[in-house]
Amino acid sequence: MALRIQELAKSTRPFVTRGSRVKRCEGCLLPAVHCICDAVPEPVAESAFLFLMYKGECYKPSNTGRLIADVAKHNFAFTWSRTEPQPALLALLNDERYMPVIIFPHENAAPERRLYDVPVQEGKTPLFIMLDGTWREAGRMFRKSAYLQSFPVLGIQPEALSDYALREASHDFQLCTAEVGIEVLKLAGESRAAASLSAYFSHFRKNYIMGKPHMSNRS
Repeated sequence: MALRIQELAKSTRPFVTRGSRVKRCEGCLLPAVHCICDAVPEPVAESAFLFLMYKGECYKPSNTGRLIADVAKHNFAFTWSRTEPQPALLALLNDERYMPVIIFPHENAAPERRLYDVPVQEGKTPLFIMLDGTWREAGRMFRKSAYLQSFPVLGIQPEALSDYALREASHDFQLCTAEVGIEVLKLAGESRAAASLSAYFSHFRKNYIMGKPHMSNRS
């Protein structure tokens, strides 16, 4: 949400998209009558999350990355650039306190980069890099970011089909950002944070769909 405020301040014209006439809560971006701000959980996750967001993603009410940010004590967000990454982003990726790990399907990564468990390194906090956008946009960020190519890749294998009905994925097994975050937290041994995020996501999804009558049959 902080990134959204920064991007809005830099914008020379208002961001207008489908649903822009709806009166929205500035805290959760849902229609004001379906606000979920009173349900924001306590941040309990010790793992850190870095959201690398495709242009315009931070404006979308359907984005679920911010739900993870509400659960994680340490979270960061940057707008993606292929050739001009922000100095603060590069500094974070090189911060000795963190251990960067990209979250992305294994079939897109070279075998030597693939991780199957969250690595443990004394004195370092896992920094899970979430490529936040559509699946096509996330693939472009993964392939085109030279500054990410040295980091290992943790693939998430969903045990069930996605419950996300707010956008259409290319395949049923593709999870949304929050669902991926739940699985990542489970792998990191943070069951309390995973459960909190799961309940929060369910509440978000229900209230989002309440504001979309044409989607009510998906609830």
